[in-house]
Amino acid sequence: MDVTTIELDQVLRQGGYRATSPRRIVWDALRRAAGHVTVEELAAEVGDEVDLASIYRALAVFEELGLARMSRLGDGDAGRWEPAHPDEHFHLVCTECGDVDHHIGSLVAQIRDHLDEGHGFQTDNVELVVNGRCRRCRS
Repeated sequence: MDVTTIELDQVLRQGGYRATSPRRIVWDALRRAAGHVTVEELAAEVGDEVDLASIYRALAVFEELGLARMSRLGDGDAGRWEPAHPDEHFHLVCTECGDVDHHIGSLVAQIRDHLDEGHGFQTDNVELVVNGRCRRCRS
């Protein structure tokens, strides 16, 4: 979901939250980020404009409203944030350079169907992470 700052204000208000300057700043930094970012990387991006506690609170609100999602992409990995997207893709994580790529395909839908039809399990969210080496690191 690509939500502009103007639309963010509306989504926040509809969710019962105030559209504050720190939330707008964090949202803009998250949208500008290349890929999956940690809270610390967001803090470096916004500088002194927003304190760390406010960044955490803003991200929690964004996640609650379905605007952002947090993923853990490896053992002991800090949570990494990105704007929300449908979970019809999975993360390809390079174990050498740390690059993260999204792979889109029908596999997530197949897994959902298998779990529902074969096991009676209704999924709320699918988070597939595949670890390996990217094309550049394999060369």
